Amino acid sequence: MNALLITATDTEVGKTVLTTSLTAYWRTYCPKKSLGVIKLIQAGIGDYERYQQLFAHQANLEIRVPLYFQTPVAPPVAAAKEGKILDLRRVWQEFCSLQQQQDFVLLEALGGLGSPVTEELTVADVAADWRLDTVLVVPVKLGAIAQAVANVALARQHKIRLKGIILNCFQPTSAEQLSDWTPIPLIESLTSTPVLGVLPHLSNLDDLEKLTWAASNLDLEKLLPGLI
Repeated sequence: MNALLITATDTEVGKTVLTTSLTAYWRTYCPKKSLGVIKLIQAGIGDYERYQQLFAHQANLEIRVPLYFQTPVAPPVAAAKEGKILDLRRVWQEFCSLQQQQDFVLLEALGGLGSPVTEELTVADVAADWRLDTVLVVPVKLGAIAQAVANVALARQHKIRLKGIILNCFQPTSAEQLSDWTPIPLIESLTSTPVLGVLPHLSNLDDLEKLTWAASNLDLEKLLPGLI
C-alpha cells in the first residue's frame, strides 16, 4: 500500500511532528515524487493550518482535510454541537483519490488509537477496515511502556497492520530519561513490535531543516516504502 496512517497513544503526543518531519524529509530528498498529506478529521484550528504554513507552495504536494469542525473536541461530539453530519465516506473518497494521484500518502489520525471517529467507530476501527499500514507514536514519559503495551494490544485485537512504534520526545529529555522511561528492548519484547526510531525534542517546530534531520534518524525504508 502506498499510504501510512500515523496514529498515537493519545492526543498532542507527536502525530503532527512525525507527519511534518516525514513531509520535510520528502521535500528535501524526494521532491520529484508526489506526496499527499491528509488529516482524517480535524476539530478546531491546528494541523491543516500547520501543513499550509510549512508546505503550502511545495510542488508535487497535495494537502487535504475533507472534514473540518470548529469545536476542538471528539468529532462525533463536535458534529452534534455544530448540527453537522459526520460523513466518513467523504474522507474515504478523498483518501482513495489521493492514493490514485500521488506516489505516497500520509494520513494523520486524530487523538489516540482508541479515539472516537464516529459514534460507532474508533481510529483503530478505521485502520482495520481500511487495511492501512500504521505507525504508532508513543510519547517519551513515565508510563509510556504501559501505554505502548495497551495500544499495541488494541491494534492486535483489531488486526491492524502495525509497522512499528516511533518514540517522541515531546519535552526536553535526557539520555537517561529516554532509557528509563522508554527502554527500547523492553518495549519491543513486551509488544513484539519494532521501534522504528526516536524523534528528538524540537524547540522550533517550524524549522524545516531540523524536521528533516529528525526524520533522517528514523527507519524510513519501513515508514515510506517506495518513496525513499
